[in-house]
Parts: sequence; structure tokens; C-alpha cells
Amino acid sequence: MEAKLTFRYDREGDILHINTRPPYPEQESEEIGDEVIARLNPASGEVENLEVLFFSTRLLRGDLLELPISADLRLAAKT
Repeated sequence: MEAKLTFRYDREGDILHINTRPPYPEQESEEIGDEVIARLNPASGEVENLEVLFFSTRLLRGDLLELPISADLRLAAKT
């Protein structure tokens, strides 16, 4: 499924949310390493959302942020 990525930063929780769709209760969650949570489609197992915990702390440390997922990035069609 092709979807636009949206990014939202929760300053209070210090979490970067990367979404292809809004989260919903039926999604399954799995920690995929380095304090990154994947929210998965319960039927297909596809990653629909990522939550990067302690995001600002990582930036202050200057750590390289590598996500253990692959992506096929293309320009979205203009609407």
C-alpha cells in the first residue's frame, strides 16, 4: 500500500511518530530495536507506524539514527 509519510513530534513524551496512517487500537506493536516501536497491520503484518522513543536525547548526543526497515521512496502524485 502506498501512503504518504507524516511526521509528528510529541514533545512531552519525547517521541517522534512516523505514520503512513493514523494509529488504531487493533494494530500490533513490536519493539524492533534501539527503542523504536513498530505498529503493525494485524492482517498483513506491514509496518504502518513507527515510534522513535527519546528522540531529542538522540539528537543532543549526535547519534546517527538508523531505522531497521527498508523503504521505497518516490515523489507522491500531486493532488
